[in-house]
Amino acid sequence: MMNGVGRGASVSLNDLQKSYGGVTAVAGVTLDIRSGEFLTLLGPSGSGKTTTLTMIAGFETPTDGDIAIDGKSVVAMPPYRRNIGMVFQNYALFPHLTVADNIGFPLKQRGVPKAERTKLVGDALELVQLPGYGARYPRQLSGGQQQRVALARAIVFKPRLLLMDEPLGALDKQLRETLQLEMRRLHADLGITFIYVTHDQEEALTMSDRIAVMNEGLVAQVGRPEDLYDRPDNHFVAAFIGESNFLPAVVRGFEDEVVVAEYNGSLIRAISPSKQRDAGMKVILSTRPERIRFADGAVESPAPQNRLNVTVTEAVFAGERCRYMLRTGDGSSIVLKEPSSAAIRRREVGERVEISWSVADTILV
Repeated sequence: MMNGVGRGASVSLNDLQKSYGGVTAVAGVTLDIRSGEFLTLLGPSGSGKTTTLTMIAGFETPTDGDIAIDGKSVVAMPPYRRNIGMVFQNYALFPHLTVADNIGFPLKQRGVPKAERTKLVGDALELVQLPGYGARYPRQLSGGQQQRVALARAIVFKPRLLLMDEPLGALDKQLRETLQLEMRRLHADLGITFIYVTHDQEEALTMSDRIAVMNEGLVAQVGRPEDLYDRPDNHFVAAFIGESNFLPAVVRGFEDEVVVAEYNGSLIRAISPSKQRDAGMKVILSTRPERIRFADGAVESPAPQNRLNVTVTEAVFAGERCRYMLRTGDGSSIVLKEPSSAAIRRREVGERVEISWSVADTILV
C-alpha cells in the first residue's frame, strides 16, 4: 500500500477573480482549504467552480487575486511545478499505452527509475482496486475501470493535493455511488487534500468534509454538509441543496433566539442563522419537505412546533416515500414527504388537514 504519503497541502484563495473579455467567470472567491480535507466546489453550470479549479491547477491565470499552496503564492508558477494530481471527467488516458504505462507516465516525466516506477504503479493499482490490470489497454476497460486508472495516474507520484473535475459525471448512477464511497476510502487512505468539483448535490453531501456552494462566480456559503442542509444562509443554498418549501412572511417580533413571523394570518416561529432581522421586515421561511408531518398522525414532540391548515392537492406514492402537494390558504404550495408504511394512513386529494413541523427546522432565508 502507498502509505507515508504525508500530510495534504493547504490551499488559500484570496479574492480570486477571472474575466474573459467582458464576462466575469469568478467574481472574487476567498476560501481556505485545510490540509488533508475533502472540499467540494458545488454549483450549477456557469457558477465558476471549474474555472476556480483550473486556476488552482495553473491552467488558467487569475485576472486578480492570489492562490497560495502551503502559504506560498503559486500564481506565477507553471502547472508542472505545482505537483498537483488532476482527474477529469473524460479520463484523458493515452489509448496506445498500457494501463501500467499510463499510470507510470508522470513518473517517467519526473525521471523516476524503471524499477521504482514498476513498484509505484503496482501500489497505485492496488490502491484503486485494479491489481493485475497493468498489461491491459484503456479500450479493454469499462468506464469505471478507466476512471480508476485515471485516479491511479493522478496519485502515483504522491502529490499533496488532488484536483477532480466532475470525475464521475460520465458513469451510470449505481457505479457512481460505488465510486463515491471508494473516493472517500481513498481520501482516508492517502491523507492528502482533495478539491472536487461537481454540480451533483447528493454526490457533494455524500463525499465531502466541507462544501463551498458557488453561484455566479462567488461562494454563497461554505460549511459541513449537515450545516448547509439544516442551516442554509440564503435562498439560493436552501433551493440548490436538497428540496425546500418557501413561504413569504413578515417579521412581527422576537422570543429569545427565535423570530416570530406572520404568514397569511398565522404566526410561524423560525431560526435566523446568519442575519439580523427587524420587525416589519419581509422574509422567506424555508422548511425541508421531510421535516413536515400531518398533525393528526404525528407523535407529540416536546420541541416547539409550527402548525398550518392545508388542503391535499396531489398524493404520489414513490416507493419508500409518499410525496404530497399541499395548498395553503393563500394558494401557496407546500411539499410534504413521509415514509410509506402500511401502518400510516394515506391521504386523499381534497382532504383538509393540519400539518406541523419543528420551529428548529424553520429557517429564515
